[in-house]
Amino acid sequence: MALVAGVDSSTQSCKVVVRDAETGALVRTGRASHPDGTEIDPRHWWDALQAAVADAGGLDDVDAVAVGGQQHGMVALDADGAVVRDALLWNDTRSAPSALALIEELGGPQAWADAIGSVPVASLTVTKLRWLRDHEPDAAARVAAVALPHDWLTWRLAGFGPGAADLSALATDRSDASGTGYWSPFTEDYRRDLLALGLGRDAALPRVVAPSAAAGVAGAGGPVRAGAALGAGAGDNAAAALGLGMVAGDVAISIGTSGVVSAVSATPTADGSGMVTGFADATGAYLPLACTLNASRVLDAAARMLGVDHAGLSALALQAPAGADGLVLVPYLEGERTPNKPDATGALHGMRLANTTPAHLARAAVEGMLCALADGLDALRAQGVPVERVQLIGGGAQSEAVRRIAPAVLGTDVAVPTPGEYVADGAARQAAWVLSGAAQPPAWTAAGDPEVHAAQAAPRVREQYAAVRDLTATRP
Repeated sequence: MALVAGVDSSTQSCKVVVRDAETGALVRTGRASHPDGTEIDPRHWWDALQAAVADAGGLDDVDAVAVGGQQHGMVALDADGAVVRDALLWNDTRSAPSALALIEELGGPQAWADAIGSVPVASLTVTKLRWLRDHEPDAAARVAAVALPHDWLTWRLAGFGPGAADLSALATDRSDASGTGYWSPFTEDYRRDLLALGLGRDAALPRVVAPSAAAGVAGAGGPVRAGAALGAGAGDNAAAALGLGMVAGDVAISIGTSGVVSAVSATPTADGSGMVTGFADATGAYLPLACTLNASRVLDAAARMLGVDHAGLSALALQAPAGADGLVLVPYLEGERTPNKPDATGALHGMRLANTTPAHLARAAVEGMLCALADGLDALRAQGVPVERVQLIGGGAQSEAVRRIAPAVLGTDVAVPTPGEYVADGAARQAAWVLSGAAQPPAWTAAGDPEVHAAQAAPRVREQYAAVRDLTATRP
């Protein structure tokens, strides 16, 4: 029995799954935490990967490994392969002014959408490079190569790093490259002019490896058996889509640290409004998506305010009526990416004596978070992306209130798959694809039938939210 491993190096933790390459049957798992923060020394990811591998019982028996990782993070390397500064993560918004400057310099939002499928926001790597250029010029001058978190981890697994640097061995895939701001899904190539617009000059970039091709082999002395094949890896959303077996017409709404509405499409998108980012997927198709900065942490904050756990928050939310008797929470607690409001704050609107109860606040938190995601779903439809099946995944999908309220807010049937590590599973499926050499990824059998919640009519919830979502204050 050939075994493969998939890694999910996310914002909060590193997860490892080991699966049977042919059937996808789960063999074992491991996990380790990442430190909090929006800028992180990448060595913490490497340490966590090794700890997660050890927690999974080691990977000495696997034949291939692939890494799915958080998108956009800027890993800047010098000529010796050392990290120039702590990586700026996707949720670090300090580069919001840099994004605005870049948009203006290229000729406006639509010019960027036509070039790379997306309009720059603070999340994209190119904006972080501009920030580095403008605010830390000495560090920027040392940058010899720019990688993403999953690129860097794959490079380390191949045996490279400080003291054993070969920057030409850096590799990535089209899905993660499409979130940098300097790779085009239309030409399937880097736009080095846009890299230079950000950093101020050219630099080495990871080669883009085809979805089913090997990026290299594991080096000696690492956490993976030397000689095991290394897949190209993928951005977390593309890996999750692969893990779920998504095809054109499928939409995944992921409620994690961020909220993501992603769809598989046969054609790329170019949304000049910036609501939809036109990424590539991990199979050769495209993955247009809308991403919010605030998702499950809206539920975290509401639970903390009310002094309850998540089960208690869910129970409270289901005690209040749809629309929470006019109480509306706009969930821009950490600024927002979609819509692009990096300096916005959250807000409660419509407070009256009758609706200032714990149940109403809990309901408003769930509905506000879901309304932001529903706006993303509408934006996909506006770009002509087919929406035929909606799946709800992520930690937030474990809330009964979220599962029961979502069909009304989204206005469509919602399927909730069996909980799983979809990003790590997608990476493992890619690793199995590399082993097989087939034209398509292996057709693994899903574990269990999804829980389906039928669509309901509750237009008042969306109308209330739409009336106040732009009435937010900005942070000082």
